[in-house]
Amino acid sequence: MTEERPEGRTGPIRVVYAEDQTLLRGAVVALLNMEDDIEVVAEVERGGEVIPAVKRTEPDVVLLDIELPGVNGLEVAGELREMGFPGRTVIVTTFDRPGYLQRALEVQVDGFLLKNAPVADFARNIRRIMAGERLLDPDLVAASVVEGRSPLTDREREVLRASGSNATVVELADELHLSPGTVRNHLSSVIQKLGARNRADAVRIAESKGWI
Repeated sequence: MTEERPEGRTGPIRVVYAEDQTLLRGAVVALLNMEDDIEVVAEVERGGEVIPAVKRTEPDVVLLDIELPGVNGLEVAGELREMGFPGRTVIVTTFDRPGYLQRALEVQVDGFLLKNAPVADFARNIRRIMAGERLLDPDLVAASVVEGRSPLTDREREVLRASGSNATVVELADELHLSPGTVRNHLSSVIQKLGARNRADAVRIAESKGWI
């Protein structure tokens, strides 16, 4: 037996779920569809498939893993916000990194939940978010306060993320439409800010904190 539906709803909560792990996605979809007030109307495995699915199905809630192939979940959340998506956007991830929470808050997500929660709590949290609550994992909020905000600018984050491919400075400059000198300056700034030994160490530090 499910909990009472959010006030004013006359049909099931329509959900789009984006998750690249097939077994996990299938299990969560099956369990959510067992709830009589929740219906998964689309499931996708790549970030670039989310917006078309949303336009096609007009869901109430979009559940996004962060590390989706192609466009990541945080970027998708930003796109949904920019396009004026009227429903709820929720990040669901295994990564309890404070930087991810900070970036999610920047794009105004309605929830940031960890995958280790029981499915019963998962369904309950979807209902709470639909009822107007903003749900954030409390331990992650506390860690985020202790960690502080990322010292990286948006451009530095972009350059550092691209540099994870081990491309040369010239290749990075071509990819990002910047001059090689500008790329070197950004990487030098990042390495200094993070107290890193080199570019690879800067990538490792930033990834461990969820800043890229």
